[in-house]
Amino acid sequence: MKNNFKVTIPLAIVITLIAVIYQRATGPTYPKKIDIGFDRESQIRVKLPRSQGGDIGAPIEIPKMEGLKSVKLTYKRYPTNDEWTEVYLEEKSNRFYTELPNQPPAGKLTYFLELDFNGKIQQFNSKEDPIYIRYKGEVPTYILAPHVFCMFLSMLLSALALFECLFKTESFVKIGRVTLACLMFGGMFLGPIVQKFAFGVYWAGFPYDWDLTDNKLLVGVLVWVFAVAMTFKKKLRWPVMLASIVLFCVYSIPHSMQGSEFNYEKGVVETDID
Repeated sequence: MKNNFKVTIPLAIVITLIAVIYQRATGPTYPKKIDIGFDRESQIRVKLPRSQGGDIGAPIEIPKMEGLKSVKLTYKRYPTNDEWTEVYLEEKSNRFYTELPNQPPAGKLTYFLELDFNGKIQQFNSKEDPIYIRYKGEVPTYILAPHVFCMFLSMLLSALALFECLFKTESFVKIGRVTLACLMFGGMFLGPIVQKFAFGVYWAGFPYDWDLTDNKLLVGVLVWVFAVAMTFKKKLRWPVMLASIVLFCVYSIPHSMQGSEFNYEKGVVETDID
């Protein structure tokens, strides 16, 4: 089978790495990075959680540093009309520490911090612009690991199929079929199982709800089903190229945006449309 793997595989790896890095940098559930301290030379970078799994609270840790007297945490459930709760982090050896209370799967809290440096306040976010953290159930590693692996492998194979099309080789047909198989197993089979463990529902996309993660997966699968169907009898390059580009666009949408959200008033999981 004619191919140009010496060139196309490295190119596909680069494209996949770009997608991975972009997802890490833009996703709303990845930790928020802050620099504490007023002196740039002595500032310490800290990560604040925006996602928490399992049945434990989310840890908030601020390292002790010169001049830091206290750290105040203000939080409330989201979306609710609850009053804001204020707590001071406890001093433990070389850090200030507390935990945001655990919430039901897909439950959210909003919070912000105020650090007191000898009367000078350094604030990270506010009531008007808080940090959001979403809780989820614990997903077993034997389910989550193959799901994540297959999803990124499908991106790698999709990019590989695209470059093989551009070089006008014959291998793109079989690569396209393997891409679809990875999407089906990792996304449409393992994905709902991950969703059930994490948020209590198997599927929150069309036609039941508007979870963006589920819907963008559905779009990616459908275009690849179309591409594979179009290449069964003829080696048409354009359907595979179209499917590859669409899947790359799908992966460019930050993960977990417009995701599942627990409605505290109704006691059900819905889609966050904000």
